Amino acid sequence: MTIWPFKSLVRPRSGSEGTIGTIYGMIVTRAREPAFYNGYGVPDTVDGRFDLVVLHLWMALSCLRTTADPQKLAQGLFDHFCADMDANLREMGVGDMAVPKRMQAFGQAFYGRSAAYDAAVAEGHEALARALDKNVYNGRNFEQARRLAGYVEASIARLASIDIATLTEDRQPFATLVSH
Repeated sequence: MTIWPFKSLVRPRSGSEGTIGTIYGMIVTRAREPAFYNGYGVPDTVDGRFDLVVLHLWMALSCLRTTADPQKLAQGLFDHFCADMDANLREMGVGDMAVPKRMQAFGQAFYGRSAAYDAAVAEGHEALARALDKNVYNGRNFEQARRLAGYVEASIARLASIDIATLTEDRQPFATLVSH
């Protein structure tokens, strides 16, 4: 049985907090999909699950860059992610003294992966597959990384085609997972 360490702190809210909670809930729900672990070969580990949350967060933040108030929503979504990671660390028994150091590592991982994915998307499919292979598969599964890159590209295209209202109403704004 897999223990999922990333539980969303989503509670019903109104306004932009509700929007942020809804989007974050969709990110976590999608990252939990068994198809990633069974069909795409993502390691079913704490690191593998973290990488999928970060990947989907990065895609959602990329989509939010085109909204009317991207900074507020993007910052709120990132803050929600940080609060969720903090809560999960504490739930897993990480002591108060160690949490800030771990949170700093999470932030560095997020920003490093985001920069790598931004650059890779600009270069094309093979570059994105290489970035995913490095970050998600630890350089061990380039063929699966190519499949995952296709999913990411399709998700980015789908996210780019919807507005923020549709994003929060759509139960699954990411691309369809393709089984093989």
